[in-house]
Amino acid sequence: MINVLNVAEKPSVAKSVATILSRNQQHGMRVRDGRSRYNKIFEFNYVINGQPCHMLMTSVTGHLMELDFEDRFRKWHSCDPADLYHAPVRKYVPEDKIDIKRTLEEEARRCQWLILWLDCDREGENIAFEVMDVCGAANHNLTIWRARFSALIDREIHEAAQNLISPNQCFSDAVDARQEIDLRIGASFTRFQTMLLRDKFVIDSAQDDRNLVLSYGPCQFPTLGFIVERYWEIQSHEPEEFWTINCSHKSDEGIANFSWMRGHLFDYTSAVILYEMCVQEPTATVMKVHQQEKRKYPPHPLSTIELEKRASRYFRMSSELTMKVAEDLYQAGFISYPRTETDGFSSRTDLHTIVREQQEHPVWGSYAQRLLDPGTELWRNPGSGGHDDKAHPPIHPTKFSAGESAWSLDHHRVYELVVRHFLACVSQPAIGAETIVEIDIAGEQFSASGRVILVKNYLDVYRFESWGSSMIPTYVQGQRFLPTTLALDSGVTRPPPLLSEADLLSCMDKAGIGTDATMHDHIKKLLDRFYATKDTNTRFSPTNLGEALVMGYDDMGYELWKPNLRSMMEFDMKQVSMGCKRKAEVLDTCLQQMKACFLDARVNKVKLLEAMAIFFGRSDRYGGNDHHVAAEIVRPCGLCQESNMVLRRSRDGNFMVGCLGFPQCRNAIWLPGPVLEATVSTNICNCCTPGPVYLIQFKFRQLEIPPGFNVNHLGCIGGCDETLRQLIEICGTGSRVQGESSVSCGTCGAQCVLRTANTANNRGRKFYSCPSQGCNFFVWEDNSNNGTYGTNANVSNSASNPSWSRRGGRGRGTQGGGTFVSATGDPVSGRCYMCGDPSHFANTCPNRGSRW
Repeated sequence: MINVLNVAEKPSVAKSVATILSRNQQHGMRVRDGRSRYNKIFEFNYVINGQPCHMLMTSVTGHLMELDFEDRFRKWHSCDPADLYHAPVRKYVPEDKIDIKRTLEEEARRCQWLILWLDCDREGENIAFEVMDVCGAANHNLTIWRARFSALIDREIHEAAQNLISPNQCFSDAVDARQEIDLRIGASFTRFQTMLLRDKFVIDSAQDDRNLVLSYGPCQFPTLGFIVERYWEIQSHEPEEFWTINCSHKSDEGIANFSWMRGHLFDYTSAVILYEMCVQEPTATVMKVHQQEKRKYPPHPLSTIELEKRASRYFRMSSELTMKVAEDLYQAGFISYPRTETDGFSSRTDLHTIVREQQEHPVWGSYAQRLLDPGTELWRNPGSGGHDDKAHPPIHPTKFSAGESAWSLDHHRVYELVVRHFLACVSQPAIGAETIVEIDIAGEQFSASGRVILVKNYLDVYRFESWGSSMIPTYVQGQRFLPTTLALDSGVTRPPPLLSEADLLSCMDKAGIGTDATMHDHIKKLLDRFYATKDTNTRFSPTNLGEALVMGYDDMGYELWKPNLRSMMEFDMKQVSMGCKRKAEVLDTCLQQMKACFLDARVNKVKLLEAMAIFFGRSDRYGGNDHHVAAEIVRPCGLCQESNMVLRRSRDGNFMVGCLGFPQCRNAIWLPGPVLEATVSTNICNCCTPGPVYLIQFKFRQLEIPPGFNVNHLGCIGGCDETLRQLIEICGTGSRVQGESSVSCGTCGAQCVLRTANTANNRGRKFYSCPSQGCNFFVWEDNSNNGTYGTNANVSNSASNPSWSRRGGRGRGTQGGGTFVSATGDPVSGRCYMCGDPSHFANTCPNRGSRW
């Protein structure tokens, strides 16, 4: 007997499959615990194609693995976001799934076969390969099979067990490609947006805006784009008045309302002239009477998108809730697999059996009986919408229910919709008789129409649709009559309505944004991130935040919020699933394209800032500085050896080169005080390591550097640049006096820097201190006008770069030690390691808690 490990996607599916396969067996089914108490193991015997098998059925809970960057790239400030397009990634089993992994390993070691009962779509195939990786590592000799099924019913499950196939590598590769593309694009743009905008604006949608994440998703943003675009269309609409001529005729048989065949005119004078002509010769002549039989056809079989759209339209259910309820019904065996693009049944499907199971229903059972009666001629083989995902049939009922006690109202509604939709699609169309009458009044043509429903057919069961019946009097060609009313009416053009959820799903489906299994997730994320809101009529409006983000990218001239880029990606991923393209090829193409977009967006980030400023007030959290955003990389950090060091301005406006790994890594190089401008060049130093070390183009303040030094200098911060060494030794680093200072150093005559004390006794009190190395002049601002000057104290400090030690000015580095003048004028040991200010310790630093 062969030991077979069976793995389903969810515990409930494992139980259902095990129950079906073990039914009517002599020894029944045994249940025991696995490592995870939620994922039971079911044991029973079963015969597969004549081979006796001892079956062990267990489950995972969705994806067993996650894809993420290697640890050193996971922290937001660990690297330039552009590096995320090529940073190494890994798939791993997260901590909360370790027990499931151990169960699979233990059971796989004592089995010869592995049968995968994962959901039969691309995502399920990817989970299947995750399970294969774990089980295969524990037992290299496993024979691996795939069970394909679309419903948790006896017939489907037994058929799947007897017709095992091989797993589909292409399906799994397509999901791997999507995961990696979405991870890299999403992480890079999310970090960029969040670090650029969060601390610059007071975003009223965030309860804690310090922890606000402004996420970007390659599917999420085009979905937001549809909402914003419709909103802009409404906002830009200018109402325009128009005029139309309306005519009615009442007789003993009823009333007919005739519409002007010109529609309407925007020119009032023209409309009045034509109306007056009709009034002067009001007799109407019947020019044409057209009668024809009309048919209203039932809907195509039900796909996922149609289920979501119709549940939204008929019940105002969100797509997310619809899919949750449909999943519940599928796992309980009442409907087929609810994630399918297919909208046509194959010829092998036994449609009559599905109808037969509904004959006992108290509401639509009688209709099902009529369908099966050949004498009614109500049956019609269903049409097709032309879509086939080659994996699952359209959604249809798989088990009769008059309503389960545990069902909510939503479960009743979705089950009813699935059943009625199926019964409708195998029914004849409704038949009606339509009459169109055209008349002439003074050369102007008008028309009226009426309809009588002759046979309702599918409309008898599909209560969600109607076909209005309207009678009009009988007319014959050449007949003349005087209208009962003839009026010139005015109207105003109206903008289109906001997008409903059904509209939004249609837009996404048409543009190829997301898949049938993910569209509802993208919509939910927009609401969760507060980029959009949905009203009680299920219509969407963008929030200020959502509109600002789309506006910023639109102003850049890029279509990052349009569906085109993602549509091409989705097409390429489908090509991977069909085996027409390789995963590596698609990854390379998509990521190259999106990295170029990212770099361009960063260059034009001012557009995002301008758009946000329209909707949100500025935040003073960082004094308006941009030092923590998208800074220019100078070199790898030699201290932590994990992050890059970047050129930026400090909070007092001076230039520095600091590690992106702050606050874990506090490596910093403070540049000469007289620097007016600094930009990173593309030139690389030939001798400094670790490299590459990019040279910086400096521009110094002419009056603040000694004679003999050039205002412009291309320098290296790696330690080899003698010019920078000398300027730091002569001029120091850090703050220069902004504006005019009224205090000069009593020792060296240099202009003193105004600071703010933060000690308990003098918090908020201003004082002056000398910026020059070795000169420790100090005076309170409120004493300086009286000539009361402070004392000097010995200060020893070291710069952050060991090669520049004792040349760095005012001890802003990561090294400790030395005696400093406190804000009281007394010497103290140490200094604030957060900002380098000797006036306070780190625990009272006004910048405590902030980040680079």
